[in-house]
Amino acid sequence: MLDPLNIAFLGSDPIALPLLEWLAGEGSAVGRVTAVFTQPDRPVGRGQKIVANGIKTWALARGLPVYQPDKMTEDVRRQLAALSVDVALVMAYGHILKQDFIDTPRFGALNLHTSLLPKYRGASPIQTAVAGGECETGVSLMRIVRQLDAGPVADVERVAIGPRDTALDIEARLAAACVPLLARALPKFAAGRLAFVDQDHAAATFCRKLVKDDGILDFFASGAELAARINGLFPWPACSVEIAGQSVKAGLAEIVNGFGGAPGTVLEADDRGLIVAAGRDAVRFLRLQRPGGKMLAVGEFLRGFPLSPGTRLPSSPMAPLVAREPFRK
Repeated sequence: MLDPLNIAFLGSDPIALPLLEWLAGEGSAVGRVTAVFTQPDRPVGRGQKIVANGIKTWALARGLPVYQPDKMTEDVRRQLAALSVDVALVMAYGHILKQDFIDTPRFGALNLHTSLLPKYRGASPIQTAVAGGECETGVSLMRIVRQLDAGPVADVERVAIGPRDTALDIEARLAAACVPLLARALPKFAAGRLAFVDQDHAAATFCRKLVKDDGILDFFASGAELAARINGLFPWPACSVEIAGQSVKAGLAEIVNGFGGAPGTVLEADDRGLIVAAGRDAVRFLRLQRPGGKMLAVGEFLRGFPLSPGTRLPSSPMAPLVAREPFRK
């Protein structure tokens, strides 16, 4: 039986915690994390208190060495070289790796990317897949190359997207999906039997880092587009609409067929939802949150925030979230 792979894990987001737990438990026979690289501690929340991310907390609880470089310098590469690891495993790290860093581990570097590559290369694949109305997404295990998410892919684990799934729902499923993917792939990788297939680069699409202004809504878009965008951008940056002079956050929506009216016009407002006319069909808001309040089912929300049919809600153009070429910073 082969010795377990010594793994340097590079990541900064709690989405990786299920796979780390698996590697620390059942998966330890094939791979063991011996060091963690993660982003520096950052200020969080209104109080801007400096806190460690969940990956660092996980590593420290297990007595693992933790490295938190602000930039990927030659000194950082030397730190990795001194660890003599077999492979670097990367997921949602937040740093671009230089080629000499990629080449330092004995067997190179692997990345878990949360899309079905070559779709949605870039910074927001989960949100963009949901916001784009996709019926499925997944996790792709790939070799890291210098080009953005362009390395050859060995295996994928698919995850279905339902019409009422938000990005938060799909993120949790993708986190769990990493475990069976690695359980299949790592033993083959350790034995030198894992095959990697080049991506179809001509079919690649790219997503970008999201910003607060991505939460605006254009009711001249179709009901399907609006519902997908609302669900895809929850919980952040979250879509919102101006109602009675207040910015109301939307937490869940769905398309409604067979309705018509001037885009942005409230058609119904009751316990079944807030239905607003779109450029085609309509969108039904299912969860709403007023400033300083809690996210509520629409019926409960409307009891404290009445809204009459015929009200016209404002629209603003929505910036594209996906492109055929990488977005410029």
